Amino acid sequence: MDWWPWCDEAFEEARRRGVPVLLSVGYSSCHWCHVMAHESFEDEQTAALLNEHFVPVKVDREERPDVDAVYMEAVQAATGQGGWPMTVFLTPEAEPFYFGTYFPPEPRPGMPGLRQVLEGVRAAWRDRRGEVGEVAARIAGDLAGRQVTYGSSASAAPGAQELHTALLTLTREYDPVHGGFGGAPKFPPSMVVEFLLRHHARTGSEAALQMARDTCETMARGGIYDQLGGGFARYSVDRAWVVPHFEKCA
Repeated sequence: MDWWPWCDEAFEEARRRGVPVLLSVGYSSCHWCHVMAHESFEDEQTAALLNEHFVPVKVDREERPDVDAVYMEAVQAATGQGGWPMTVFLTPEAEPFYFGTYFPPEPRPGMPGLRQVLEGVRAAWRDRRGEVGEVAARIAGDLAGRQVTYGSSASAAPGAQELHTALLTLTREYDPVHGGFGGAPKFPPSMVVEFLLRHHARTGSEAALQMARDTCETMARGGIYDQLGGGFARYSVDRAWVVPHFEKCA
């Protein structure tokens, strides 16, 4: 792969050649980032296709969290979920028009293969450039609107009603059997636990304290906790905190 860093020169190259940019965002301890790199980016045919028809840009989210945050917003808004590796196709003006996360080398049930995606994006860029540009401009405008909204409200602290609504939402999502929130895969909800403890300290809510305490206890007693070395795995692949993902986060 002829990877470019995130830089003006990469987008100038895309404009010069008249091709889109493939942005791949990941980080060193991301398991599926390495899987996709081995399956697809190290494959000669896939690499040749990418190098010929795209400008491939590789970004480490830990080095460029600003780039990661912008395009992860787009991925989550469009697909309802996010994660790494993050795979985004951009115009030479850095506007996203197609995105996803991990793509296998060959199609699987409910999941297109990377080469299939590359050929589809290549055909759309070649045959429906105007339509692609309209989609990209619409997504870029939506992102700009979201940033304005977040920026304008960032200085306003949430009021009592917003905090109460947040607590009700968490109560509905809480797993009363295994602790934590939602189903598998289940991530350590550090910010949620902090919110619940602060809410308890502020209001005396026993429900908030119970959810925080039970979540921490079930995590510590489950397989997600490293009993020998300490710290937690990045997430559990099941809802009961039994089978950890190998990445260590703390």
